[in-house]
Amino acid sequence: MQNLIRQFRGKEHGAFVQFIKYGIAGGLATAVHIGCFYIMAGFILRALTADDPMVKFIGLPIMEEADEAARSRLAVINNFVAFLFSNVVGYIINVKWVFEGGRHQKHVEMLLFFVVSGTSVAIGSAITYALIEWYDFTTTVGFVANVVASVLINYVMRKFVIFKG
Repeated sequence: MQNLIRQFRGKEHGAFVQFIKYGIAGGLATAVHIGCFYIMAGFILRALTADDPMVKFIGLPIMEEADEAARSRLAVINNFVAFLFSNVVGYIINVKWVFEGGRHQKHVEMLLFFVVSGTSVAIGSAITYALIEWYDFTTTVGFVANVVASVLINYVMRKFVIFKG
């Protein structure tokens, strides 16, 4: 048990503990992303319709006129803003707790982190856009597909390209 606690406190850990720590770090960054996205989609650049699960679940405000083209564009903008906040949180946690830096110089490491995260959010946003615009899914379904794509891409790239395993 002492060994497990030591692994969670520092950066010396086995692959299994590292993956759990990555999941926790990713969960925190994702929570920031989700919070920012729904604050934006509900209150600033409204992108939710009455049938959206989050509208029903927590009563977020909806768009006045539900036009799929406008809603899909606003969802992508909201996702980008949320990405900026969550990516800063994700980088800090990953550097301080999950991965070992040093594969690249610090500025290159940070640039790669943001490029990889930006690529995954672009792919996820394209999926969100397509699911809303072409298939009339709710904003939340599109957003969940975005999160799944981002998690998979980011873990592989962070573990094997950006940081030292």
